[in-house]
Amino acid sequence: MFNKNSGLVKVWVSLIMVGTYKLEQVPALSNLKEVVTEVINATASS
Repeated sequence: MFNKNSGLVKVWVSLIMVGTYKLEQVPALSNLKEVVTEVINATASS
């Protein structure tokens, strides 16, 4: 299970933030997409 401090989550968040990938492109791997979405939404609302 991934959480907001997982390395893979941080990598995907940074790739999405710089525009390399879109949120829809996060692979369906365990709860990865869900956690990345939460982090992106939390960052966007800050």
